[in-house]
Amino acid sequence: MLSRGLLSGHWSAERGTPRDFRGTSPRFHGENLHHNLALVEALGAVAGAPGATVAQAAIAWVASRGADIVPLVGARRRDRLAEALGAMDLRLTAEDLAAIEAAVPRDSAAGHRYAEAQMAMLDSER
Repeated sequence: MLSRGLLSGHWSAERGTPRDFRGTSPRFHGENLHHNLALVEALGAVAGAPGATVAQAAIAWVASRGADIVPLVGARRRDRLAEALGAMDLRLTAEDLAAIEAAVPRDSAAGHRYAEAQMAMLDSER
């Protein structure tokens, strides 16, 4: 849900390593990465208003999409899990939701989720 850590607010352009699996994702390459990090920064500015982290705002936004929507969050560390669970207590107003949607408009992420060869095998991404 947090786009392989990109929407966690803890990612930077310098963070990747040659062994990092995200290196195969176009969203984590060159200008795409810089564009996407700018979106995360914009989300961070909005998230701060209700006192949330970037990850919490993203999770709470997904949860606000309907009773039949469940955000799926993975965490490798307990502190990241605790942060994610904090989204459960976050109550976003209609104004907060509108600000999030303005900061990160639909389809504004740059780059595909997977490399072209992998994208060709997916039905769900079409």
